Amino acid sequence: MKTAIWLYLFMFVAFFDLHAQYPILSPFAISLGAAPSFIGLILGVYSITHLPGNLLAGYGVDRYGSKNFIVISLIVAGIMLLIQSRVTDPWELLIVRSISGFVLAFLSPACLSLLAKLAKDSVQQSKLMAGNGLVHTLASVLSPAAGALLVAKLGFAQSFTLLGWLLVLTGALAIVGVKEGRHVTTAAALLPHGYEARSLGDGGQSAVVPATMPWLFFGVPLAISCSQGILFFELPLMKETHGSILTSGILFSLVSLGALVTLSMLFLNRISPLLRTSFGSLALALIFFGMSVEWPLPMHISLFLIGMAKGVIFPAIASLLASITSANRYGRIFSLLSISFSIGAFIGPIVAGHMRSHTSPYFIAFLCLMAALTFLPLRSFKPIHV
Repeated sequence: MKTAIWLYLFMFVAFFDLHAQYPILSPFAISLGAAPSFIGLILGVYSITHLPGNLLAGYGVDRYGSKNFIVISLIVAGIMLLIQSRVTDPWELLIVRSISGFVLAFLSPACLSLLAKLAKDSVQQSKLMAGNGLVHTLASVLSPAAGALLVAKLGFAQSFTLLGWLLVLTGALAIVGVKEGRHVTTAAALLPHGYEARSLGDGGQSAVVPATMPWLFFGVPLAISCSQGILFFELPLMKETHGSILTSGILFSLVSLGALVTLSMLFLNRISPLLRTSFGSLALALIFFGMSVEWPLPMHISLFLIGMAKGVIFPAIASLLASITSANRYGRIFSLLSISFSIGAFIGPIVAGHMRSHTSPYFIAFLCLMAALTFLPLRSFKPIHV
């Protein structure tokens, strides 16, 4: 359990550093003389370079373990922030951001893989994944305001320097804090009641799930990430914000607060992760449909409900992937999950920008989610009695 606490700390610091840059990167790029179109490229290149990093991380983590990738990812990302504090040209900032995106792509698969291996049973595995979601959500709530405050007090250069040293120090702590032993537990032993990839032995318990994850399943995280990208693109442009950055920030925080509510409901971890993923995604789709037809619920409540749905979905997806995958393939399966999220986050804003003059972007989010749920290969998750 000590290792899990260390992992939560490392992920919190990494997500904190990442989200703290959101409100300050655009102004920093403007101060360097970047054009608006180039700023979009600077912000988007992070997700693009995430993809090859995720691909390499999957095989690397399975082959060499998680610890080395956690340490190297944190330290190198910190060094990149230290370099970022000294850039004087938009092209230099673009290069630094692209390297940071590649390096940090290794962190999430490595941490999730090690978290999944630490679990003794399926319920504990779900709780560990819920803890990861809680850490991520807390970082996303606290860090944007902290980043803006740092710049107001210290300026861009010193803020990036402080955040960079924080990552380097955390990476150094990971050398001591992460204890990665040999875990022989496979997914079959961790599946919840009624879910198994193979027999558990003489007990003759029933089993479910395919030997390998159907590729169509990854349409669900891709659609969820795409819908979130649409929301994050559209939210600052809505009439409810009145053009205020502060109001937009409050609305974003409502999403995170909603996620905190459901992440705190630990009893949800006893429900099948497949059911949580399916019904959570359906609820999210219906909320976006309601927003597209301007249902009577206030925007604040709609955003809070979106956060609650996210708090159910994200830990469930991670738990489901861990529960049907053998321990020696955790790195690859979580890297595919990260790739799906990255692609969706890249596609969402682009689709919203091109379609918002023709139809509600929220309706596009609804269609994406419903299409993913329609093609979800539920028949692959059928019980097999052994």
